[in-house]
Amino acid sequence: MPNEIEISHITKGYGKLLAVKDLSLAVPRGTVFGLLGPNGAGKTTLVSILTTLLKPTSGTARVGGHDVVRDGAKIRSLIGVVPQDNNLDRYLTARENLILHAKMHRMGPSAYNPRIDELLSLMNLTDRQKDFPPKLSGGMQRRLVVARALVHDPRILFLDEPTTGLDPQAKRLIWDYFLSLKRDRTLFLTTHNMEEADFLCDQITIIDNGSPIASGTSAQLKDMAESSWFYEIGVHRGAEEYLRIFQRLPFIDCSSLQDGQIEVCLKKDGSLGALVEQIHPRDLKRISSRQPSLEDVFLKLTGRRLRQ
Repeated sequence: MPNEIEISHITKGYGKLLAVKDLSLAVPRGTVFGLLGPNGAGKTTLVSILTTLLKPTSGTARVGGHDVVRDGAKIRSLIGVVPQDNNLDRYLTARENLILHAKMHRMGPSAYNPRIDELLSLMNLTDRQKDFPPKLSGGMQRRLVVARALVHDPRILFLDEPTTGLDPQAKRLIWDYFLSLKRDRTLFLTTHNMEEADFLCDQITIIDNGSPIASGTSAQLKDMAESSWFYEIGVHRGAEEYLRIFQRLPFIDCSSLQDGQIEVCLKKDGSLGALVEQIHPRDLKRISSRQPSLEDVFLKLTGRRLRQ
């Protein structure tokens, strides 16, 4: 299958700061590709380069067979973009926002009106199509931004944190719709939502500080964490102090504090008993084991959580 997106040694610098560092990857046509990383990792910068909003400092990238520097107009005709922010025109109604986008892509009323009706229904916005964006909730605005990106039926979709601010039901509806598109289209998703990447993506690259640190399918990435045992430990008091104690133990691969609960991964030769010995019996609330997640992979590779 041919590649729809090809990136070769892309670097983007702002003075001494390198937002993207010598990054190379390829996305086959008809797949959902996920770029996973914490805030500030370079995800949005890379999307801005691929959607022709920024020029790279060095390296090359092609989208739909076209160079991002030389063929900007052609690339923009092929792509739809869900940006990180809800950048709607606040002086146009919900429907007018979609009509404006359709006209910018040279669609006529006979083509865009039924398409807009379909998307408003899909996003559960039909009854609010005459409202202006400030009258809509944040979740409704987000759904309208997604609808806008789909109006002209683009061949390639760039989705920068597309479901931020959506409730679980709306999120799942949009996920299912994205999956229905992938046979004929290519989706490039950036997210720090591990569940979203796990559900949607055929291939995932994890980046940190502008550089890739791991690539593969969700299952392949999770296999990277199979060399450890993962436990969640609840204590009645002193969680931060116990975390510091655990971090000094030689058989602890990684550890963190999440919502008052200590999460640790033990090396395969580590001993749960030796870990429990560090906890005063009156402080121990519970211990449970679990399967590794994409979050665990990132934590193991970097020592930080994706949301930190």
